[in-house]
Amino acid sequence: MLSGKRVKLVLFEVVQFACLSVPLFVIMERFASLMRHVRGGDLTAYWLVVAASIAYVTTVSLLVWVPLKYFILTSKRFISEITAWRPITLAYVIVCPLPCFGILLAGCKVQVDGGHRLDRFTELAVSLVLLSLVILDVVERYRPFRLTGQAEGLEENYEPSPVLTHLEQVTTVSSQVGDELGENGSAHQTEPGTGSSRGHWRDSIRPTTTSYLYSSSSSSRFSTGRLRPLCIRDSRVDALVECFLFWMDTTEMVRVAEVPAVYYTNWVFPIYILAYLSMLRLIVTPNSPLLPFLGFVLQDLPFLVIRLCLFGVFGYVTPLLYIMKNLFVCLAYVYFIFMTRLKIFNRTSMF
Repeated sequence: MLSGKRVKLVLFEVVQFACLSVPLFVIMERFASLMRHVRGGDLTAYWLVVAASIAYVTTVSLLVWVPLKYFILTSKRFISEITAWRPITLAYVIVCPLPCFGILLAGCKVQVDGGHRLDRFTELAVSLVLLSLVILDVVERYRPFRLTGQAEGLEENYEPSPVLTHLEQVTTVSSQVGDELGENGSAHQTEPGTGSSRGHWRDSIRPTTTSYLYSSSSSSRFSTGRLRPLCIRDSRVDALVECFLFWMDTTEMVRVAEVPAVYYTNWVFPIYILAYLSMLRLIVTPNSPLLPFLGFVLQDLPFLVIRLCLFGVFGYVTPLLYIMKNLFVCLAYVYFIFMTRLKIFNRTSMF
């Protein structure tokens, strides 16, 4: 009987192989249909493209994918030393999204050169490629986790409430001044048991203590009882959400190429090229220190330039929200990484 780890391994491998083959078959079939329409219904071109897709997937699977998977599963010591990048994702980005985007650009070029507007087929194709990319990333992140039961080391969204065990009176400056004046025969006397003189110093510490106790009691109220499951964080759910949010900017960039005014022009080429370059960020691990730099160089800065150019040529084909996102990320990266090293911005007394 198969163990749970073997079932999980087989499931993950089947899902990843489907992410490799399905986008290629779908895009090649749509490209074959386009070639048939361009050639006046010739089925020979259609079946040649379909046969080429089958041959490509078979060749890549036997010569690249299966040997790499076998080497990774058998050489655990070598793979355990790789902590900065992921070889599986590197191979996937090269053998799947690269030919898929190349086929999409070829289909665009065929229609532009021939003066046709037959089929854009970018919505299903691009969404399928990006969805497969997200699923592959999710599978790679889920390998250390269990698929059943609760995750180990659940994090709870509350701080443990402090326990008040001992009270000690703290002598304040006002109390010391009052005591000194009292010893010298002054008329100002301190109130016994309060540690402050009579007047406006009386309740100077009470608001802070009251708010602190209120926040502690409110956090402890959510940490127990019926609302406790709402405060638990599962790392498996967080990984899934992060994977989808990680590719939202790339998805919006590729969506711009679906606009007819952009797709039937040469602007579609830099859009797909920059979108593919942004996928190279997937090669490094999610916790790699190189990820912010790659995000700045491969995504935010090029996306900002191409979106400003598209905005100047075609108008509002891309939302301003993503332009401001790229702009703010670039400014924040340059300021906090480079500008803060200067003497004028390296003063601790400013902010």
